[in-house]
Amino acid sequence: MKLYLKIWRQEHKESKGSMVNYEVDGISVHMSFLEMLDLLNERLIQKGERVIEFDHDCREGICGTCGLMINGRAHGPLKGTTTCQLHMRTFKDGETVYIEPFRAAAFPVLRDLKIDRSAFDHIIQAGGYISASTGQAPEPNSILIAHETAEAAFDAAACIGCGACVATCKNSSAALFTSAKISHLVLLPQGKVESSDRVINMVNRMDEEGFGHCSNTEACEAECPQEISVLHIARMNAGYNKALVIRK
Repeated sequence: MKLYLKIWRQEHKESKGSMVNYEVDGISVHMSFLEMLDLLNERLIQKGERVIEFDHDCREGICGTCGLMINGRAHGPLKGTTTCQLHMRTFKDGETVYIEPFRAAAFPVLRDLKIDRSAFDHIIQAGGYISASTGQAPEPNSILIAHETAEAAFDAAACIGCGACVATCKNSSAALFTSAKISHLVLLPQGKVESSDRVINMVNRMDEEGFGHCSNTEACEAECPQEISVLHIARMNAGYNKALVIRK
């Protein structure tokens, strides 16, 4: 198949970028979206042109680094799918495809389709951990946890930190990411000791990083490749207000 690509090219963080047109033929329907970009880059190398830079790592939908805006949607048209899991059979021969980096003030473009997600790391560093005694691991059944609680914690922990929620939100809010990272700890007994400090520190750091406020459009859940529930945002807000009262 043949596609007409319009790809964002930007030399560096301070430079102006623009959409550049590319025609790519010989695309197999069995290729992933990233493999299609690899094919284009191989041809650019053969021509002596600079390759298109984009983030990727595991290519298995786990690491969260491959996020792209494809035809205006984070990770492309399929629900519950990362960019690396998106295959070219999703597109039609002769189609025009727009490819851009995730857009947010807190996610500056480094080059082409590469963005800086270190703001997420700073939120985690502010409180995404628990204090635990070192030494031999405890007996698994020594801390009883209800199945429903464990499942809810695992659902929150499924967040891969790709940033699709931020790129999709009209306010560039990181509320879904932050709430998921808070929930998967606070739901379990090991995370309850520091729950008040954690939610205040992580929410405050989220604001300091320049993310916008959540206005409950739920677009984040709709575009999240792991389908993280916005109920975690409600849990985070309730925990934040409770923690403020406790501090007073």
